[in-house]
Amino acid sequence: MLRLIAMSLILLVLPADPVVAKDAQVHYSQCQAIAQALPDATFARFETANPSGIPVVKAAMGDEKVRISFIGHATFYLETPAGVTIATDYNGFNLPPAVPMVATMNRAHSSHYTLTPDPRIQYVLHGWSDNPLTKADYHIVLRDTFIRNVTTDIRNWDGGMEKDGNSIFIFEVAGLCIGHLGHLHQQLSEGQYGEVGRLDVLMVPVDGGLTMGPVGMSNVVKRLHASLILPMHMPASVKPFLAMFGPEHDVRYADTNTIEVSINTLPKKPLFLVMKGMQ
Repeated sequence: MLRLIAMSLILLVLPADPVVAKDAQVHYSQCQAIAQALPDATFARFETANPSGIPVVKAAMGDEKVRISFIGHATFYLETPAGVTIATDYNGFNLPPAVPMVATMNRAHSSHYTLTPDPRIQYVLHGWSDNPLTKADYHIVLRDTFIRNVTTDIRNWDGGMEKDGNSIFIFEVAGLCIGHLGHLHQQLSEGQYGEVGRLDVLMVPVDGGLTMGPVGMSNVVKRLHASLILPMHMPASVKPFLAMFGPEHDVRYADTNTIEVSINTLPKKPLFLVMKGMQ
């Protein structure tokens, strides 16, 4: 069990370019494995520099840092040690400082997606499926980063629920498990919590009810047990939302919209870090 992550990942033979897994039973998520194996787990990361071009797994270095910038609304810009750049809930107007390699989107509102993304973006990942018989299902390896999603239902404009219309996107890099809840409208089931697995960094929409009310959203945050929690969406709702939490969580207001995170710098006590643009 001490090498569960490395063993489970190295058994897979994956091409060097990003791929979307067709078999939903294939799992190579270190975050899911860690959630099941803690505390006897070994943190791992993807490495694609071998001559064969096949991703291999190496122990994650605790000083490898992921740079996270809050751009606005629900858009964060991630920069990984190997140079992968990702914009979350990319909408075409909350633009990161450079064209991202990857853009994830959700469609509850037009502020979370665009149907005309910059053509220079290499991978545009919709959190929904245009085929009513399937759901969005991503398992993509890109350099040092593994990107996957867990779908959830969303409210539609008729007052009902649309199945699998939103995705929680999860980025596994440098031994970290980074999750973005998108436009979450529902409490997660036990199965969905299992699919998400362990999260170190959680990007949570705070808006007083456009997604979920503060009680429902606070229950999701508490259950996910992330070390670092980054509020997003509506700045005016941040303080009322933080009031839902007691002394088991710390709160800090940053003087910047950019942070660097590594395994070694994660807070030991869960911390709400409110970026400057959310204050």
